[in-house]
Order: sequence, then structure tokens, then C-alpha cells
Amino acid sequence: MRATDNPGRVAGFWYLLLVLIGPLRLIYIPNKLFVTGNAGATVNNIAAHEMLFRLGIAADLVGAVVLVLLTLAFYRLFAGVNRNLAVQVVIFGGVMPALIYFVGVVDDFGVLMVVRNADFLSVFDKPQREALALLFLKLRDGQNTAAEMLWGVWLLPLALLVYRSRFLPRFLGVWLALCGFTYIALSLAGTLWPEYQDKVFAISQPAFFGEIALMLWLVIKGAKPPAMDAAAASAAA
Repeated sequence: MRATDNPGRVAGFWYLLLVLIGPLRLIYIPNKLFVTGNAGATVNNIAAHEMLFRLGIAADLVGAVVLVLLTLAFYRLFAGVNRNLAVQVVIFGGVMPALIYFVGVVDDFGVLMVVRNADFLSVFDKPQREALALLFLKLRDGQNTAAEMLWGVWLLPLALLVYRSRFLPRFLGVWLALCGFTYIALSLAGTLWPEYQDKVFAISQPAFFGEIALMLWLVIKGAKPPAMDAAAASAAA
């Protein structure tokens, strides 16, 4: 059976690709290169590992495209369940976050300009340039906090689609809804009470595995709407 005969597995493989490349810029690079409260050390680390930092930018650009393709695969899978909810998944989970990714990498390019000592920045002394690089990184963090709202909102219609589909386990829909509300809470905490954002993140870990569970289910077992099963049976007959 071809993978395209199983739209759930197609969506699962796009999801898997996103899970593999997403953490590079979001988790790995900040942990490896960024030094909290030390702009000079952060700039020096980025200068020493410039290609790694550039790979993070490339991962975000590719991830933005994959995100759109993933949500289009979900649209194909769930359009028969509820077309309006499937459209919301594409808009909130694909198009809008992808735009934020493309805007976000501009801040990273700004950091690289500072690290490479662009000629037009010569009017600033070294501590000022380092502070400017840190400003770009903080702006990127702010964009991630804003994007968390969309990371949560798109999971709510997706959770309803999974729950109503009857060709995927309902517990996955409940888990996805919890994950969606958790991302929304994380975004609001980062906006309104940033001092509590790390605590919200720490206690929310179990909810985040809802997306991993859906991804693994789709990759391993796949999913096909009943109408597609019927059409396949007719073609076989």
C-alpha cells in the first residue's frame, strides 16, 4: 500500500519531520549557546558556532513550510468530519505560525550581523553591540511567547476533529485539548506574569506529550476516513 493511500500516515510523517527539526532552534541552540545574563559570552558562543546558529535559522524556515504541509494533510484527513474545523486547523496551525517563523528568523539574522561586526555597526562599541545582539534574542523569545498562543489554539479544533472522527481514539482528542489549553496558559503567563512562565512550563510537561502521542499513532497505524475505506473497497471490487 502506498503512503498516499493512507492520509493519516502522510500527516504522521510530516508531523514526525516537524518534531525532529523543531527543537533545534527552540531548545538545543539556546541551551548550548546562550548564557543567561551574559551578552558577551552569548555573542562569543554564537561566533564560535556560527554554522550551528545558521542551521537553526534554516530549521525554522523548513519547519514553517512543513507546518503548512502538515495542516493541509490534516485538512485532507478531517475535511469529511467537519470542514470548518479543518480550515481552522490550516489557518491557526499552519499559515499563521509559519508567518511568525519567517518573521522570527529576521531577529536571528540581526544577531549574525552583530556577531560578524557589520561595518554600519562600527558606531557602537563592543558592549553596545553585545547588548544589541541580546535584544534581538529577547525579541525572538517574545515572538515565541506570542506563537505559543497559536500553538495552543490550533490544537483545539484538531482535538475536536480527532474526538469526532471515529477513526482515531477519542483519548487522543482529549489529550490534544489539554495540550492546547496548556500552550495558551503558557503564552498568557509569559505575557502577563513572566516570572511564573517557567513554573507553568514545568508542571505542564505531561500535557505536551499529547502531540507526540498523536504523531506516533499516525506514523505507526495511520488513519483513513470511512468514506475512503468504502471507495477503496469499491475500487477493489
